Amino acid sequence: MAWMVASANGAAGIDAVFERFCAGELDVLDAVERAAWVVEDDPEDHSVGAGGVPNLFGAVELDASIMDGVTLRAGAVAGLRGFRHPISVARAVMERTPHVLLVGEGAATFARVIGAEPAVLETQASLQAWQRAIASLEAQELRDPLTMVRALTHDPERAVGTVNFLALDDEGRMASAVSTSGWALKWPGRAGDSPVIGAGNYCDATVGAAACTGFGELSLRTQLAARCVDLLAAGADPSEAASRAIGLLRRLDAPSSERIMHIVVLRADGQHGAASTRAGTRYAWRDTSVPRAVLAPRVVVALDGPA
Repeated sequence: MAWMVASANGAAGIDAVFERFCAGELDVLDAVERAAWVVEDDPEDHSVGAGGVPNLFGAVELDASIMDGVTLRAGAVAGLRGFRHPISVARAVMERTPHVLLVGEGAATFARVIGAEPAVLETQASLQAWQRAIASLEAQELRDPLTMVRALTHDPERAVGTVNFLALDDEGRMASAVSTSGWALKWPGRAGDSPVIGAGNYCDATVGAAACTGFGELSLRTQLAARCVDLLAAGADPSEAASRAIGLLRRLDAPSSERIMHIVVLRADGQHGAASTRAGTRYAWRDTSVPRAVLAPRVVVALDGPA
């Protein structure tokens, strides 16, 4: 038996690797990495990889992380420019350095040293989205960069997002991967929760794995993925753990427009679930009982109640 869970935009990635994963041609780290490749290469997904909406000044910056649930090794990059597969650079950080997280120009230098494939990440569509956003602010006479970035909480294409992958094999090995172009129209150098182990990504094969999408500042402030796994360890089922973890955000003083969070969870026994602050959102899962990835509803958690 094998299992994979992802955010809804990861369904194609699951299906691209699942049969080879089940056949033993890919281990759990290979499975989550190569599933992420599919989304990183999709220019129509404006929240991940090539085609991601640029930062405030027009450059695409990528964040990614990967974690081995057996050893608790992890690797991550943040603010990476100019390379095709940030998830693979993150894996190389884990496997080829003594570090966990490399950022900015240091991450790019490392990517060049290891021979990572370079790429132009800015597409015509993503640059047009950026240009429309800047033009709309200038029309409102908002030209100060700090004022502009505050006004751009949501990009014009509603493209905030991330892709998550969690995998479990029949020997109990687990891995997780997260890749994103981050908060669209963000301040250059902004790192979200996706490259931060414990915040947007956490995997412990003895318990389970969790990964987040949404406004990463919320999960950074709460170390949400790790706290979700802690809830699994305390006996919660996956949907309950995801829901209770999101409920922790009620303590945070964040504008209602930014109180957006989604979590996917995979337990060490193969049970899975997901929760979201938004109705109608789904997540993807697949095991050997189904011929392709299934999109299932997430439990909805309201954040307007008491902390």
